[in-house]
Amino acid sequence: MVRVVVAGHVNWDVTLRVDELPEPDGEAQIVSQRRSGGGSAANVAVALAGFDVSTGLVGSVGDDENGLLARRELDEARVNLDALRVVEDAETSVKYLVVADEGEVMVLGNDGANEAVAPEHVDSEYVAGADHLHLTSQRPDTAASLARTASEAGVTVSFDPGRRLAERDFADTIAYTDVLFVNDREALSVLDEDATYAESELSDRVVVVKHGSEGATAHTPDGSYEHPGFDVEPLDTTGAGDAFAAGFLTVLLEDADAHERALEYANACGALAAQKEGARTAPSGPAVEAFLDEQF
Repeated sequence: MVRVVVAGHVNWDVTLRVDELPEPDGEAQIVSQRRSGGGSAANVAVALAGFDVSTGLVGSVGDDENGLLARRELDEARVNLDALRVVEDAETSVKYLVVADEGEVMVLGNDGANEAVAPEHVDSEYVAGADHLHLTSQRPDTAASLARTASEAGVTVSFDPGRRLAERDFADTIAYTDVLFVNDREALSVLDEDATYAESELSDRVVVVKHGSEGATAHTPDGSYEHPGFDVEPLDTTGAGDAFAAGFLTVLLEDADAHERALEYANACGALAAQKEGARTAPSGPAVEAFLDEQF
């Protein structure tokens, strides 16, 4: 059994660095390009495994060359793939990440085999045997089924719905979520615009609001904690949010009440990831500790 199960998208990424993001009908110069595994679920799983957390992945890829390459990278990162579905005669989702010099990202992509995991494909015993379940963007019915299975087994649940939160109904999933990750824009989708965290339906769980380069805030039933982030020069923000989530969860797995420490650690993970190119840039534990020591 694994300690953490991560569920959601597994992609093959093509990262194009450009001199600037083009305007409509405009053109930009490609500075460099690289190919590697991506997808929020896969990124978080690799990051957790890098922190020596035993991690398994629930997701789907096609039986094409990109799927083979994605699986090979995950296996080399020591991510358990027993619950990864390989779909016959299907294409693995490919995302084209256009990254400007300032680190801003524009994403183009196709769904491919990404959401081929339906509720009936979920191995309940695999999920129930973990200590924690982390969900990323995926089919709402599958996310809800996974969250319900975990909750009923006493497994804690975190959820980072990502960009498509406003487009999809994740209410059932959020109802089972113990830790919810959102950015400032996504927070408006889950909190009433004029309501505070304490007045919301989420006041009995942890809501982590990411503010980009301005740090993050963790709202908990026992109080709110803020961290201003770290002043770094971003190279590529792709995957920084996934590194942030992995760092936050790594601390909570050791101490469920260490929200302030988790926030600092997560911001350090995001800052270090943003200084490297690509989506799989989460730092090692020693690198995070060394970075934090340098700040004081």
